[in-house]
Amino acid sequence: MTVPLDAYRSWGGLAAHDSEIVEAPDWMAQPGGHRRPALAYGNGRSYGDSCLNSGGALIDTQALDEVRAFDRETGLLTCGPGLLLDRLLNMVVPAGWFPPVTPGTAFVTIGGALANDVHGKNHHRAGSFGCHVRAFELMRSDGQTLLCAPDINPGLFAATIGGFGLTGLVTQVTLQLMPIRSAAMEQEVLHFADLDGFFALAAASDATHDYTVAWVDSLASGRHFGRGVFFRANHAPDHGFLPPAAGRGLRFPLRPPFPLINRATMRAFNWVYRHSQPRAAAPRRVPYRPFFYPLDRIRDWNRAYGPQGLRQFQCAIPMAEARRTVEAMLRRTLSAGEASFLTVLKLFGARPSPGLMSFPLEGATLTLDFPNRGARTETLLTALDRLAIEAGGRVNPYKDARMSARTFQASFPQWRDFAAHIDPGFSSDFWRRVSGG
Repeated sequence: MTVPLDAYRSWGGLAAHDSEIVEAPDWMAQPGGHRRPALAYGNGRSYGDSCLNSGGALIDTQALDEVRAFDRETGLLTCGPGLLLDRLLNMVVPAGWFPPVTPGTAFVTIGGALANDVHGKNHHRAGSFGCHVRAFELMRSDGQTLLCAPDINPGLFAATIGGFGLTGLVTQVTLQLMPIRSAAMEQEVLHFADLDGFFALAAASDATHDYTVAWVDSLASGRHFGRGVFFRANHAPDHGFLPPAAGRGLRFPLRPPFPLINRATMRAFNWVYRHSQPRAAAPRRVPYRPFFYPLDRIRDWNRAYGPQGLRQFQCAIPMAEARRTVEAMLRRTLSAGEASFLTVLKLFGARPSPGLMSFPLEGATLTLDFPNRGARTETLLTALDRLAIEAGGRVNPYKDARMSARTFQASFPQWRDFAAHIDPGFSSDFWRRVSGG
């Protein structure tokens, strides 16, 4: 069937245009029977257009959400690609296991986590999601179903992890979970006065804590420029697995006709957020969900960005250039008069991903997001892209809704090697743009 313009969207607000929606079991029963090029669609949490396929088919994977095997002794789990991380957590945490890598929302599918090779607050220790994928099954558009693992079809294994969903339909994933002894986190909150303070804290904390991340006050200037709040945590050693009293998630109540994110509202929010964080650095126990997924408590929070949606920018910068480039990016954002609601800064570690197109590299990563204000936003994002590439870094293609072919190809010079593994029956808006096809 052909869906209306706004039926299947990215989290940034982009819509699929004239897309045929095919349920995954139907596509699997007749993989070569669809004339349009296909692309798997999970839960629509990608910020950019890597999950969209205008004029083609979107394979809705939500029906492939079964847990097919879970070994409670070894932590090895096999599931369908449509399984939500949220549901997986509810099952494995009480059994003493945890996803080895988790992004900032639990409302992603396992297939989406694989296709984007997501990273989390523990990249310096655990690397990316793909580091913990033991095997998967991949159905190609010619009907072949291939088992892929590091030593079985290794080329397709590497190309599919972080491969934008372009190598075929992943129909099953086997993932190694990590053992935990508690459903709580032991968290410390530390304030830093400037970027030098962040880099000193991050270097020290990465050696002692599994999870580290910082929020930066993107509107602070003068002597307060670069200030922020640093969070570091480990899984608590002995707090048990009784779930905390579940708070009811709130749904964002409005569909405002204009962005609610602007310099005035963000200045107030930044003040409240900074002053609401504890000043004492002593560790305290907190439930794991608020630590990993703070925004999941507000459903549809992306509505606050207005009808034109949001644009997110994320880069990875080699350590030698990280301090200088992060400062240049924050100053460029200030001079543009923009306000970033989520300004996140952390360090990536050296552990390589098995994925050919994985985004992280050893160094620093900065994330900014903005209401989409058309040409004004595009101008700023283009300038940030340029700063990242000039520093020898890369821009995250899974979050970028307007990445140019030049930026993509400079970020990933291996893209032609990846293109050799793409299934000709698969396509996406993103790939057509960045590959020139």
